[in-house]
Amino acid sequence: MILNKINHIMNRRSFILIIIDILFVLTGFWLGIKINPVSFSADYVYYELYLVLGLFWIMFSFLFNKYNFKKVSITEDTKQVFLSNISLLMFAIFILYLMPIDKNLDFIVFATIVFASFLEFSFLYFGYLFKRVPIIQGGFYIPETDKKKIDIHEYRFKSTEKIPESVIIYPRKELSVKNAIIQELGESAYCFFEKAVNISLESTLIISTTTRFNIMSIHDNFYKAIINIKRVNDIQRINKFFETVNEKLPKSGIFICMAETKDLRKKRILAKFPPVFNYIYYSIDFLIKRVFPKFPITKKIYFLLTRGENRVLSRAELLGRLYSCGFEIVEEEYIDNRYFVVARKIKTPAFDLEPSYGPIIKLKRVGKGGKLIKVYKMRTMHPYAEYLQGYVYEKNDLQEGGKFNNDFRVSTLGRFMRKFWIDELPMFVNFFRGDMKLFGVRPLSQHYFNLYSQELQEKRIKFKPGLIPPFYVDNPKTLEEIMASEMKYLEAYEKSPFWTDFKYFFIAFYNIAFKRYRSK
Repeated sequence: MILNKINHIMNRRSFILIIIDILFVLTGFWLGIKINPVSFSADYVYYELYLVLGLFWIMFSFLFNKYNFKKVSITEDTKQVFLSNISLLMFAIFILYLMPIDKNLDFIVFATIVFASFLEFSFLYFGYLFKRVPIIQGGFYIPETDKKKIDIHEYRFKSTEKIPESVIIYPRKELSVKNAIIQELGESAYCFFEKAVNISLESTLIISTTTRFNIMSIHDNFYKAIINIKRVNDIQRINKFFETVNEKLPKSGIFICMAETKDLRKKRILAKFPPVFNYIYYSIDFLIKRVFPKFPITKKIYFLLTRGENRVLSRAELLGRLYSCGFEIVEEEYIDNRYFVVARKIKTPAFDLEPSYGPIIKLKRVGKGGKLIKVYKMRTMHPYAEYLQGYVYEKNDLQEGGKFNNDFRVSTLGRFMRKFWIDELPMFVNFFRGDMKLFGVRPLSQHYFNLYSQELQEKRIKFKPGLIPPFYVDNPKTLEEIMASEMKYLEAYEKSPFWTDFKYFFIAFYNIAFKRYRSK
């Protein structure tokens, strides 16, 4: 039974790799045509040529055993891929020599193999982005390279926790905590930690790990502060890790973590490679690390290749994950191309997460009767951004039009979609389901709803929210003006529903089309 299960998994993984190869060949074929367009007498020639190339690609892959999962090292796997692809290239040259055809078609064949090989090597590289890291625990530094192991029973620990046998412990005198942190992250990072917590106390745990099992082994409420100097980007299950830290800390306990944000990552990649090549590399990185995780099918491919390591995180996603796991943000700072966050435990994790990860999202909004409805929209914010409304409001307040000022949660693409209302198109699903009407007040989140006066809250929940709000009629600037505009509309709608919506709709249409009213 166990062997059958293993064979089933391997067959499924092999099938996924074949699908990936087909996509690579298709991409290479498309690029070859775009670089050197060819006029065929019939469209089916494209189809037939691609089928032949794809078939031979898969045949050579099986011949050189590329789809097996006995990974010894990246060198061996790279050798397998190289031998398979170079053999296919030589075979193609031989066939084209025996059967001369149009030179343009020769180019497409070569371009397909070259581009597909480049994509395959890139995926192989990202699949091996994993390395072991040193650990600092209980005031002791654990170097990765030193093989000397010291008996942990020679040293006293005030906690009775069991130290894993795999952990290598060194006496404090050999390498102080301060020197260890400075060696790993620099003196500025050490000063940042020292300002947030007292590092010298035994109630402060300093660890460098990507697995929550190193956190689970300690006693609850023993440490008042936990500092993890391993990048959050390399943690496979980030929320589970944060939840475990939350469980081990007492109320108001401090957790400090570090990450590389998407902006820092882009800056690093563009600086690492020469011009042109850096943008090619970044484009591939963007596709794999930021586009693939957003769709159900490609998400599985992404986690198969990367195992969730070295993932791209925005500032909004990291902070949102911390809030969703029961923390509040105390301080954040960029130091030496790293992003550090100090968080305080304020509650237990919610465990009711529905983070906005895909291109279409459902947001909880206050509807008729105060009932929470799920409103469909195109995602314009970074994942987990919905958990940061209170934090952003506290830091930035509101700008004209009632939106948050300098809202870092909104992505670049999201700003474009908001400008042209593309993000609101899926709300027609709510319209046809009967949750919303064509014209009416905006469906608000619970946080926004709580900012309104009690009188307006009671008036709002009497009616369905609408796709087109009275904002485009009155063009209010402040929250007070927005509330006044909505109250005026609701009072008029209460007296004459049809005529009010009819009049407001055409005024809003005129203002949008001719006066260029926009909601930022």
